[in-house]
Amino acid sequence: MLNLVFWLGGIALIAAGYGRARKPWARYKALKEQDANEARYSAWRGGFRDDSPSGASVAMAILRRQAQTGALIAVLGFVLVFVGFAVR
Repeated sequence: MLNLVFWLGGIALIAAGYGRARKPWARYKALKEQDANEARYSAWRGGFRDDSPSGASVAMAILRRQAQTGALIAVLGFVLVFVGFAVR
């Protein structure tokens, strides 16, 4: 019976973690792609690229952290599922 509690809790955490990580990760990838595109354009243009933190780089750091938090929640869900098999 305890194993069912672990399994259900693990499945709920996996779903919550995935849902929490999906959108920030997609937005992070889009911002990273835009940043790489701007870097290529600056290199092609031959201009000086300012390396100070921009609003986009701060947003990428926040989005990356949110995605990492969601992934950690999903990993904890997988751990609970495996503990449910071990308790069985």
